[in-house]
Amino acid sequence: MAGTGTDAEWGAGAGTAELVLRSTRVVTPAGVRPAAVAVSGGRITAVLPHDTPSPARACLVDYGDAALLPGLVDTHVHVNDPGRTAWEGFGSATAAAAAGGVTTLLDMPLNSVPPTTTPDHLATKRAAARAGVRVDVGFWGGAVPENLGELRALHEAGVFGFKCFLSPSGVPEFPALSPDQLALAVRQVAELDALLIVHAEDPDRLAAPPVAGSRRYADFLASRPDAAERAAVARLVALARRYDARVHVLHLSSTAALPVLAEARAAGVRITAETCPHFLTLTAEEIPDGATEFKCCPPIRAAANQDALWRALADGTLDCVVSDHSPCTTDLKTPDFGAAWGGISSLQLGLPAVWTAARARGHGLADVVRWMSAGPARLAGLDGRKGAIAPGRDADFAVLDPEARFTVDPAALHHRNPMTAYAGRTLHGVVLASWLRGRRIADRGRITGRAGRLLDRPLTRGVQEPPATPTVSRAATGSPAARPGDRVERP
Repeated sequence: MAGTGTDAEWGAGAGTAELVLRSTRVVTPAGVRPAAVAVSGGRITAVLPHDTPSPARACLVDYGDAALLPGLVDTHVHVNDPGRTAWEGFGSATAAAAAGGVTTLLDMPLNSVPPTTTPDHLATKRAAARAGVRVDVGFWGGAVPENLGELRALHEAGVFGFKCFLSPSGVPEFPALSPDQLALAVRQVAELDALLIVHAEDPDRLAAPPVAGSRRYADFLASRPDAAERAAVARLVALARRYDARVHVLHLSSTAALPVLAEARAAGVRITAETCPHFLTLTAEEIPDGATEFKCCPPIRAAANQDALWRALADGTLDCVVSDHSPCTTDLKTPDFGAAWGGISSLQLGLPAVWTAARARGHGLADVVRWMSAGPARLAGLDGRKGAIAPGRDADFAVLDPEARFTVDPAALHHRNPMTAYAGRTLHGVVLASWLRGRRIADRGRITGRAGRLLDRPLTRGVQEPPATPTVSRAATGSPAARPGDRVERP
């Protein structure tokens, strides 16, 4: 069906749209509604009523009743490249992201060799990423004992903020900060008006790890008590208050820390927090002994704790949901909970996992978008370009069939190693397609394009210009059948 709209019908600028995406369920900042979304030069130019005729020159893609979401933003991904590319790499990680509706990710500074702790190391990381990214990728820097006097140079090189650990990280090249070093890092971050993101477990509250050879999940859980998270968050609140610093709590699993967070935020302390799909969808009670694919730090806790995490998301105490995708090779997931690598592979599965649990608890797609797209974009300072279907934002979309179900087959995922805690689970929500700046990069799990770019920290919060403006062409849409005026029906 050819487009028949006029420039006057679409308004200034929108009449020159190169691409129009249409759905009866477009998730906008104002809610879910039928709409037609115009795209030109890689950006959204208009969101108009669903039945508005498309401009004559535009390629029309009609997704019917499938939901059109802004592309997800995942600010917590361990790509491990370079140095540990057998665990994951930029090509495989960004393919998994695209297939899962994630169009922007920020890479963590550790588990790669070298870690992202100097400008030279950042350049090495960017060189490893440049050839293979399929989604937009930015980088966190690391704050470790050896570089605390050099954070400004790394900040000016373009990292989005600085990550530190209060307890051992699991890799020798990324040591934790002592209490005095943490205070110095917070003070320096405040002087830069940067962001410190923290793995918040107090080492003094951690119990002895499970004895060698222990297969019992209960032993591992007991070694990472709630008190360790609560004490660490309390320390961060005190430092953020003292220095008026921006501090973010990573992968919060224990609801014992929530009252501390809520009280601090009410008092104006600049502290935020995230949680992860595995804490919202998996429970300690269901983890079999020896099943170390479920091991992560902090740990998956009991069902009652999970209920409180959902309440904290609903009331805004928690700001966002991100994957903490931390993969490894299968041999490192030995059945010994004391020795196995701690990390869960979930980058491609975060959206359906969270949607499955959210819909069962009465939440809607707008809630999921707030937690998994708008919230992380705001955290990274990308909310002027990412995280919403609105004029001026990048034309990044995830197309989701919310009612469709599938059973997770690890071998069918794009992650480098076929292993995940979600193996064999039936999830709601099939990602039909992903679009990045007006280019279709995934179609029903098949990767169709390499439109990704490397991102620097926005020089002005909320505003970031791309190094180049892509155009939409027949090839860019990812389908040789997509011609101007074509209608592509929902699969």
